[in-house]
Amino acid sequence: MVVDEPTDLPEGAEVELIAADSWDDLDDAERERLHEALLASEEDEHEGRLRSAAEVTADIRRRDS
Repeated sequence: MVVDEPTDLPEGAEVELIAADSWDDLDDAERERLHEALLASEEDEHEGRLRSAAEVTADIRRRDS
């Protein structure tokens, strides 16, 4: 294997290679639902309906104090 990006792996290190098209266990229906959810999330972002993790965390801290 030739790595085309910087790495901290020592020479001769053993690594596990996984084929890029088989990295999850989703079936076609699950993958379709995932893609629909991602598109909905992207729409939420464009419409300004998302909040940052910092905002949510600040709200929780205010609520709990």
